[in-house]
Amino acid sequence: MKIVFVAGARPNFIKIAPLMEAIKRRPAIEPMMVHTGQHYHETMSDLFFRQLGIPEPDVNLAKMGIKLIHVEAGLRSFDRSMPEEINRILTDSISDLLFCSEQSGVDNLRREGIPETKIHFVGNVMIDTLLRHQEKAEASNILPELGVRSGTYAVVTLHRPSNVDNAAVLSRIFSALGEIGRDMPVVFPIHPRTRQRLAAAGVEGNHSPIKLIDPLGYLDFLKLMSSARLVLTDSGGIQEETTILKVPCLTLRENTERPSTVEMGCNRLVGTEPNRILAAYQEIRNGGQRPAKTPPLWDGHAAERIVNVINSL
Repeated sequence: MKIVFVAGARPNFIKIAPLMEAIKRRPAIEPMMVHTGQHYHETMSDLFFRQLGIPEPDVNLAKMGIKLIHVEAGLRSFDRSMPEEINRILTDSISDLLFCSEQSGVDNLRREGIPETKIHFVGNVMIDTLLRHQEKAEASNILPELGVRSGTYAVVTLHRPSNVDNAAVLSRIFSALGEIGRDMPVVFPIHPRTRQRLAAAGVEGNHSPIKLIDPLGYLDFLKLMSSARLVLTDSGGIQEETTILKVPCLTLRENTERPSTVEMGCNRLVGTEPNRILAAYQEIRNGGQRPAKTPPLWDGHAAERIVNVINSL
């Protein structure tokens, strides 16, 4: 077993000393010490190591001045029950360079008091990857392998705990998917964990119109998604990808940290209630797709802009 100890200040050293000593007597445990360098003065750091018998750090971050860069900075769902939301806020607050994929990210960072010199609107690196591999994905045989034809089926992805870990919510979603599945094929590349949740909720066997398949590789999934009549998802990235592909997207959430996909794309927030999901589905089925635009700088060159900024420092 490997254990990494992260410490950087006087109280940490005092607490870590007996742990490191106890681990010496356990050959099955391999310790690693990371010194963050919060206290790096001789009398507040080095002396403690010598006097308390703490082994020298394996990694010492003192005075290294390492800069932190956040790609896709500033995105906010304004829902702090989502672990990703907390991570975004914390990372943005300590980053030296913040690269934003859409205008909302810039606006959010400004509102939070981030200095303008740190903020750079560069576009979306996920779209760089999509555009670079779109032609290659067209060669995929995934459609004939699944027995579906372009423009005649729906694709589903679900992974958020708020959807898959709540049996009642999962049942509601699958009720709507079952209705859609009686109208057109529904293909669901399902994560093993989500499949377990379905079985535990007693849902899976009751919705045979839904074609559950194993997770797909990037190129096969890109082909499957780009050829779909619509996509139903709770994924942020897929909201972005469908925007570029101009494929209608129904987001099974009440909020999104990517509002440009709603404002400019063909994404709609429909929540998890069957009546809302099915109403939006019927509108798309009847030709009610809104015209979609491409958000600014989603042109396949975001990575180049990021590198240019870094190179100019």
